[in-house]
Amino acid sequence: MNDERLPTDMSEYRLTVLPGDGSGKEVTKEAQKVIQVFQDFSPLSFDITEIPCGGEYYQETGLEWPEGSFEHCRDNSDAILLGAIGWPGAKLPNGDNAGGQVILGLRSGLDLYANIRPVKLYDGVLHKIHGKHKKVWDSKVVNMVLIRENTEGLYHALLRRSALAAAGSKKDDPIVIDNFPGLEGEVAWDVRPISRKGSQRVINFAFDLANRRGEKVGKKQKVTCVDKSNVTKGCRLFRQIFREIASKYPDLETHEAYIDAFTMWLIRSPEDLDVVVLPNMFGDIATDLASVLQGGLGMAASANIGDNHMLFEPVHGSSPLHAGKNIVNPIATITSVQLMFDNLGARHQDSDATLCADILDRAIAEHLSEGGPVTYDLGGNASTSDVGSAIAKRCEKILKETFDS
Repeated sequence: MNDERLPTDMSEYRLTVLPGDGSGKEVTKEAQKVIQVFQDFSPLSFDITEIPCGGEYYQETGLEWPEGSFEHCRDNSDAILLGAIGWPGAKLPNGDNAGGQVILGLRSGLDLYANIRPVKLYDGVLHKIHGKHKKVWDSKVVNMVLIRENTEGLYHALLRRSALAAAGSKKDDPIVIDNFPGLEGEVAWDVRPISRKGSQRVINFAFDLANRRGEKVGKKQKVTCVDKSNVTKGCRLFRQIFREIASKYPDLETHEAYIDAFTMWLIRSPEDLDVVVLPNMFGDIATDLASVLQGGLGMAASANIGDNHMLFEPVHGSSPLHAGKNIVNPIATITSVQLMFDNLGARHQDSDATLCADILDRAIAEHLSEGGPVTYDLGGNASTSDVGSAIAKRCEKILKETFDS
């Protein structure tokens, strides 16, 4: 992405859409429905390129996506919107899931080091507990953002392998460890590297985001570091760097937690959390758990942010069991569009994009608080397209009020 390419009279951005597999195609369709409303009734404009990809595409073609797709995402995209990747039986010869070049290759190959996962409970959302939908957590106190380091840790080897494949580069020489003293028989192992550079940039990102959130809500934010520094060397480095960076932000309150205890605090006392920064694997696990607070994975959006590129996606997978039935929740993907508007606005100093992000957030909030149609995971029986159309219609109403006045 070329950051020097700013919008002119209209806020026009190059958007690459990767629908992916299964229900990813369905939720992406609803997200594009919402994007079209903003194109029709706001100053925002998108030049959209859609690229097929994923496990299903691999089974049909022998490719994870068309040749040149990685280069297009790298060189011709201001933002990327991904549906979901993964399909039963779609495996590469080395055993990796087909489609890894897409999501993992882009995360690593575009150096999208900060994975932002907001955990916001909208008023009106019910939680499914013991098979029944009921209100458990208070929407007034569940509003945090978890920032997961996105390129290192336990997934580094897979991320690196996928990035090299996506770029058509030569494979790395394998890391060889012949034996593990004290273990006998077959042993499988993975490395978990955590670097100073990788930790510094994601922790700096977390503190900067805390300042921006504080300015927006009018309340100083607390930054919490979550790791396992009492056991692992990589986490000790991560926490050491957190403390170094925290000393440069004396106005922000900081906390530290071990991942095992944090999972308990996350569910028991979410009101104590504002901005949380974690190494890769712990962030992956903790954010899925945190999604329970906001109504489940169907409500969980994410942004993958680097210095030069941005990718947005729902946290959930392709849901093969429900694919093609028009029943999955599209709100996580629509909220990912809201994150896209917000980050485009921040990166390009585009007040129209920032305003559109606020409008979309308002439309989602009003849809849920006023009893709009919801899918089965939230206790309703609406279809994917019913929900998408209702939110799009609400956006249109607000946009007309805003830009026609």
